[in-house]
Amino acid sequence: MNEIPALVRVFSYLSLLTIGGGMAAFPALKNEVVNIHQWLTEAALIHLYSVGQVAGPLGSLVVVLAFFVPTALITFGVGRLWNKLEGWPWRDSIKKGLGPVSVGLVLAGSITLARGALFNWYAAAIAVAVFVILMRTSRINPAFLMLGGALIGAVAFGGMA
Repeated sequence: MNEIPALVRVFSYLSLLTIGGGMAAFPALKNEVVNIHQWLTEAALIHLYSVGQVAGPLGSLVVVLAFFVPTALITFGVGRLWNKLEGWPWRDSIKKGLGPVSVGLVLAGSITLARGALFNWYAAAIAVAVFVILMRTSRINPAFLMLGGALIGAVAFGGMA
């Protein structure tokens, strides 16, 4: 329970970095959770990040609220302002500029996650196979590919995927 205020501070801060989605904040999340506060190891963070479990039910609720509420409020406010500035000449430039920023942040988060999750060639092969399938077809729901990768990983690693 004494970690709840720290969880709120860390995840409220990380919420503000999520331009492009939660993966955009993963490098900062790893730094805060693993390096600074040492709440988890890198491997544990990757596993827990995947299933969303932090500090039991109360901690999970606090983290979810701290992670999503600040960004939701800012998004709501900026969205209203954005609609009011429909004729503003800088609007298209800002929109075009934020696209690459979002992609870069998501890529940085993905690389950080991959460095900890792809610990041998089996894991890397599974990730490459899922990526290739995703890039070649839009008919398969990515959730099924993730489930398939998890099942293959569980068999390949003896239940430690």
